Amino acid sequence: MICIKAEIPQEICDIDSELKAIYHSKDTVCIWVLKTRGDRNRFMEETIGMLKDEREEHFESFYK
Repeated sequence: MICIKAEIPQEICDIDSELKAIYHSKDTVCIWVLKTRGDRNRFMEETIGMLKDEREEHFESFYK
């Protein structure tokens, strides 16, 4: 396990973990919050192999 210390806003911590999709690269951690567990799972499947910018665009197009 690798832990990276960060100050995560409480409102993000309060959201059910099953609604959050988390992506990281060497210099960024992104957390997308979806409406349902099904949406989160579908988003994860649809964005396998995508880079951050592609995932952001996909989220904006289909989930926002």
